[in-house]
Amino acid sequence: MANHEGLDEVFVALADPTRRAVIGRLGQGPASVSELAEPFPMALPSFMKHVRSLESCGLISTHKSGRVRTCALNRERLDVVEGWLAAQRRVWEQRTDRLEALVTDQERP
Repeated sequence: MANHEGLDEVFVALADPTRRAVIGRLGQGPASVSELAEPFPMALPSFMKHVRSLESCGLISTHKSGRVRTCALNRERLDVVEGWLAAQRRVWEQRTDRLEALVTDQERP
């Protein structure tokens, strides 16, 4: 069985649309917290809760330089999700292949 350690934490973090949007933006490159927060109608302290959630599960890392906190995507952390999805895809492809074989056999006279 593949190692899917931390999968639940990542899915919980990705369950929120704001956090998914932040991940999508960071896929283009690092950004400051203020840049990331700009499109969202919430106060900065509320937005920081999203940043901390993403950071605590390892999806992003942050570093502070002076007064600016910059966030960067940890692409390797997304591998746990990709691995789980690939395993699920294999299971469902096998099931549909068996169903197709069964239907094809039933159609033959």
